[in-house]
Amino acid sequence: MAGPMQGVRVVEIGVWVAGPAAGCILADWGADVVKIEPPGVGDPGRLFSRMLGADLPFNPPFEMDNRNKRSIVIDLARSDGRELALELIDAADVFVSNVRLEALARLGLDAASLLERNPRLIYAAITGYGLEGPDANRAAYDIAAFWARSGIAAALTQPGAAPPFQRGGMGDHNAGMSLAAAISAALYSREKTGRGQLVSTSLLRQGLYTMSFDLAICLRFGLPVQAGNRKTMANPAINSYRDSEGNWFWIVGLEAGRHWPPLARAVGHPEWLDDPRFATVGDRAAHSELLIAMLDEIFATRTREQWGAIFDAEQDLWWAPVQNVDEVVADPQAHAAGGFIEVPDAEGTTMLPATPVDFASTSCEQRSMAPTPGQHGDEILLQLGRSRAQIAILRERGVVA
Repeated sequence: MAGPMQGVRVVEIGVWVAGPAAGCILADWGADVVKIEPPGVGDPGRLFSRMLGADLPFNPPFEMDNRNKRSIVIDLARSDGRELALELIDAADVFVSNVRLEALARLGLDAASLLERNPRLIYAAITGYGLEGPDANRAAYDIAAFWARSGIAAALTQPGAAPPFQRGGMGDHNAGMSLAAAISAALYSREKTGRGQLVSTSLLRQGLYTMSFDLAICLRFGLPVQAGNRKTMANPAINSYRDSEGNWFWIVGLEAGRHWPPLARAVGHPEWLDDPRFATVGDRAAHSELLIAMLDEIFATRTREQWGAIFDAEQDLWWAPVQNVDEVVADPQAHAAGGFIEVPDAEGTTMLPATPVDFASTSCEQRSMAPTPGQHGDEILLQLGRSRAQIAILRERGVVA
């Protein structure tokens, strides 16, 4: 097994996206991740296939966050089921969960209890709103805590418009990556101290950090940053524009003085550099609505591909196409950057999005698609020292499935 987490044992009780995302990152990095699922459906993330609107043979969102894991179904409502879970966690390096902490505490799976049993354990938790405060135990999906309450949705809302919907799992995947980083740091600390610890993040904290540019300005100046309006952007050199076929692209001239001259040349108006309306950053800001309207007319005369060739001929004119998911999947640079991986699947492979980190000297290796519920139950129980006969009894009693 390849990857920098080779030899690290992880037990995950994760639901939907955030906890499983953290477990997937660790599994991608080589950790042995055992996923404990409840009887019945298992992780409710397995319902995504139905929620997509049809009786589909595959479940891409679940497959994305649960590859390279082993699954065991344990009824944690039973005392003997909890004992099995505790036995697994006692032998683990990391426990990962995004189940509400009060629910875990009722099962005896709170941080204090598990760290008392296994002082070397890294107890890694993702919550909705944090460990303390009046809403610490409030249920949350990422559209609530990450998107709505953190200020992201409002910051992207134009005056008079409805707030935009986020895409699936945006906050969850951010939280999963942060938790994986925290786990890595805690494992490093354990190497020096010999002791584990509780590490946590929350969907709200992820949203606040995502909004930290705006929040820092608000904290220092007491003023909010208004939602951008492309028709009146103070720096027209960092704005979105549309080509003759209706395709959008973004000019990314953040440094207004540096990037304005190549933009003026690219659109065939070098005389604008001497135009008193556009001579300085302040002049262009004062006349931004006029300048953007003029640029809109010009950009509507050629295709995005044609404009791209013109932009690329200018050394300091940077741009990017606004791509839909079909274009992203076909983008050769997305593939060259390692954005997609092939996961072994029966006799072939299935392509899925990659987690966003690579390691030069401890390269990672994809091992398997997401497991079926309890697929590795016998294997895991045998590793715990149970005999085939004992496993049969556990299954007959409904402790495992």
